[in-house]
Amino acid sequence: MRVLLVGSGGREHAMAEAIARSPRLEALFIAPGNPGTAALGTNVAIAADDVPALVALARAERIDLVVPGPEAPLVAGLADACAQAGIPCAGPSRAAAELEGSKSFTKEICDAASIPTARWERFDAAAPALDFVRRRGAPIVIKADGLAAGKGVVVAQTVAEAEEAIRAMMDDAALGEAGRSVVIEECLTGDEISLFAFCADDTAVLIGAAQDHKRIGEGDTGPNTGGMGAVSPPAGFDRARQEAALDLLVRPMLAEMVRRGTPFRGVIFAGLMLTEDGPKLIEYNVRFGDPEAQALLIRLQSDLLPALASVADGTLDAADIRFSDDHSVSIVLAARGYPGRPAAGGVIAGLEQAGALPGVHVFHAGTRRDDQGRIVAAGGRVLTVCATGPTLAQARARAYDGVAAIRWDDAVWRRDIGERALRASS
Repeated sequence: MRVLLVGSGGREHAMAEAIARSPRLEALFIAPGNPGTAALGTNVAIAADDVPALVALARAERIDLVVPGPEAPLVAGLADACAQAGIPCAGPSRAAAELEGSKSFTKEICDAASIPTARWERFDAAAPALDFVRRRGAPIVIKADGLAAGKGVVVAQTVAEAEEAIRAMMDDAALGEAGRSVVIEECLTGDEISLFAFCADDTAVLIGAAQDHKRIGEGDTGPNTGGMGAVSPPAGFDRARQEAALDLLVRPMLAEMVRRGTPFRGVIFAGLMLTEDGPKLIEYNVRFGDPEAQALLIRLQSDLLPALASVADGTLDAADIRFSDDHSVSIVLAARGYPGRPAAGGVIAGLEQAGALPGVHVFHAGTRRDDQGRIVAAGGRVLTVCATGPTLAQARARAYDGVAAIRWDDAVWRRDIGERALRASS
């Protein structure tokens, strides 16, 4: 098969590595890719959300399957454009991608399909939103309704924090169009889990689960990020519990989407909270998570490519998805200043040494080559160092050994990834 993978992050590097292992692969193109994916296929300098250029590339290279990585091209209609061109795409239509593109749309689906989720209200103006949080009190969650690259959620511990978030999103346009409307919801408590499944119409096949670490600082402090690390599988959340959560939170959504005439095909990422009342949905994403994908895919033993193809053509019932019994840990190395203004241009060394350590994989994200051919930082989340091991403790130790082998002056990372899972499993 000739495959076009869309994206440039650590998730896409991990996906490219998994796809490249397939005996069915004839050629792999990555748009735009990064220095890590360049070793696995052909990088093409097309932005991930440039839908016309991506379709033109797919036609020119006789692509058999388009595999979207991030959400932006899906919300921009990549799958629809591929369908019009007769090119299979393992991702949802623009209408189905609203599950991630609009928080209020997801909440409406949950209400219609009786999916347990936090109580919520949507606001299109700041004044009634401010009045609402003053009446409800804190803690309370403020969410930008649109896409905000993982930075559109504020868990406000005080009313003052909630007011500040509302004003920043709605009055100051800190998140642009994404924050013109907000969803305000009750603050759920419990362990947060990322659950993944391949979906095609009314069929869902479990991929697996991971636990993300969203905040920038140790002890889950500081602002939210796109994710600073992950462990897979989550402690105490075995395959049986994952399947039960799929029945509760994903399959009813698929049925409701079919009923509405907007069936979903692609990877669904259900962010859920394990509350005292059982699992409740926090959000849907319409793609693999980052850094969860890295932690999941290094445990994958089956061929990813036919599973993706079965999503695109609707034959998902026959998908073969198998994982090793190993544990995995992923640690994100971000640039100093992230998630604000990250430092750029710092030279990064030691990547080959880190990748040569037992069980360690290093995935590129915000990197580029300078005019001397050196790897330099060019983004917020720059690298993901992942490792597998027969125990969580061993996987974690290997991952941090990998981090220690990398030399980069501007690197920041959390030193407590997996600690909570270790305590829970002991």
